[in-house]
Amino acid sequence: MTQPTANKGWTTVCSESDLIPNLGVCALVEGVQIALFKVDDRVYALDNHDPFSQANVISRGLVGDLEGRLVVASPIYKQHFELSTGQCLEDESVELNVYPVEVVDQKVQVSLTSVTEEAA
Repeated sequence: MTQPTANKGWTTVCSESDLIPNLGVCALVEGVQIALFKVDDRVYALDNHDPFSQANVISRGLVGDLEGRLVVASPIYKQHFELSTGQCLEDESVELNVYPVEVVDQKVQVSLTSVTEEAA
């Protein structure tokens, strides 16, 4: 992966070709660990920190479909988090921050402006 570079609130974290479909990677963006997943030609970015195990492991989780929702399962205690919202399916009081992602000139860019926090 390439070294992160910032551009007007967006940080380039890698090339799109660095992402393997349905597998996660972790990027360090301004000191924040972000889990990235490419599924069906869309890139998702959410907190890498698992609030249940208190470990930075979400990028190591398995991607799948649960009850019609695209999720990642934490590799520790197996809670499922919806990729688009960060919502935990097993505990509605828990959610991960979800971050805006864009692909520009085949470079994946992430903004640390949390979509989850903006909606609150």
